[in-house]
Amino acid sequence: MPPNDRRPNVILINCDDLGYGDLGCYGSEVHDTPAIDKLAAEGIRLTDFYMGSAVCTPSRGAMLTGCYPPRIGFDDFDGMHVLFPGMAGGLNPSEVTIARLLKDAGYATQMVGKWHCGDQADFLPTRHGFDGWYGLPYSNDMGIQASKFTEEDIKKIKDEYGIELPLFAYPPLPLMLDEDVIEAQPDQAALTERYLQESIRFMRDNRDQPFFLYFAHMYVHLPLYVQPQFLAESRNGPYGAAVRCIDWALAVLMAELSALGLSDDTIVVFTSDNGALCRPGEGSNAPLRDVKGTTWEGGIRVPCIVRWPGRVPAGSTTGALTTAMDLYPTIAGWCGAEVPTDRTVDGRDLSTLLRGESTDSPRETFLYYSGSTLEAVRMGTWKLHLAKSNRWRGGGDEEMPQLFDLAADVGETNNVLADNPDVVAETMVHVEAARAELGDAATGAQGTGRRAQGRVDNPVTLTTFDPDHPYYMAEYDLADRG
Repeated sequence: MPPNDRRPNVILINCDDLGYGDLGCYGSEVHDTPAIDKLAAEGIRLTDFYMGSAVCTPSRGAMLTGCYPPRIGFDDFDGMHVLFPGMAGGLNPSEVTIARLLKDAGYATQMVGKWHCGDQADFLPTRHGFDGWYGLPYSNDMGIQASKFTEEDIKKIKDEYGIELPLFAYPPLPLMLDEDVIEAQPDQAALTERYLQESIRFMRDNRDQPFFLYFAHMYVHLPLYVQPQFLAESRNGPYGAAVRCIDWALAVLMAELSALGLSDDTIVVFTSDNGALCRPGEGSNAPLRDVKGTTWEGGIRVPCIVRWPGRVPAGSTTGALTTAMDLYPTIAGWCGAEVPTDRTVDGRDLSTLLRGESTDSPRETFLYYSGSTLEAVRMGTWKLHLAKSNRWRGGGDEEMPQLFDLAADVGETNNVLADNPDVVAETMVHVEAARAELGDAATGAQGTGRRAQGRVDNPVTLTTFDPDHPYYMAEYDLADRG
């Protein structure tokens, strides 16, 4: 809590598929991010910050609840790694999100942008502690697009997942206001500006009380529809333009905080839901290995910046092991909200670390789950890979297990397993504990500490295609999928 009587506002900014190396303050030489770099200069930059998953649905659920995805049943979605339109699953209404904690503590709460934790009524943001929501229920490629799957695509999907193609025959992309669809197939290039308008309205309406704004960007998930002025400024095509738009959006939010006199009373957290997809010449996870969807560092380690003037030392950096799940108890403690004691929460309070009063991480380990499989464990600076990664994107041929010293080898190129049997043995103690608690499909362990995913009977899609409707974009002309 701050020394004065005012509890801090919180703005949590979550990008989509933004890579570790996509920002100037994290080493990018092709993207201009002056507002984000300024945020880092005024706060703390976390270099070893992990999401709970390398794909969006479990990643977002983990951050919002402070729990590993298997803990909340977010490790499998009818055989898929994420939720798709009209599926029966979602974030269980019994889970307590950070929005619910803050709302119960007297905060005004608002979400703008991508949700992706279930599109059935029981699972929407307004059922999870948000007073209002304006945005997309899932990824922006889950609308009607020009691309058509080939017979080879159809066979691969059926063989790998046992799911027929109709799941991928998406209905029109819904733009939501609270629990209602207000537009289908919206102009994606205009969405960030519309999100900002809603955010500014919320901030102005609640300037005299503590508020929580969760701003979940559409960018840089495919397809990339960008405004012409950002494209003209980009040195990296549409991808660079999307990164530039993210930076512009932050500049707008920070300018509004200053105009309202709330800059020093607001915690701003900036991060990404997983690593970049890294198509040639676009995103970057450098110097990390591999991409979104994998449990190599490039898939799950992401940028994170925290700014709170007077409480978080400006211009500081920490290489301590931290995760998005840790934001849950940290923000709750800063805002005077009570973390639930009737359930296990995997997040750890980072407040001492972020205030610069300690250099040590409050957590001993981090578990890298891919779906229901425990693929790796980090202990200190050691990372033990247990299972072949990149299964979601075709699999790898590496022999496992492998051990890496991330302090000396962040790119995971030098397997030092044979030289460190004691480290392996100590790490395996944590592996077996994780399997017993959360399960592991690789060994058949079920896990005793899991909670149920939310489920509904007879799920429906939020939209259906109407050939007589005057859609602004009846079919998105880009074929890119993320």
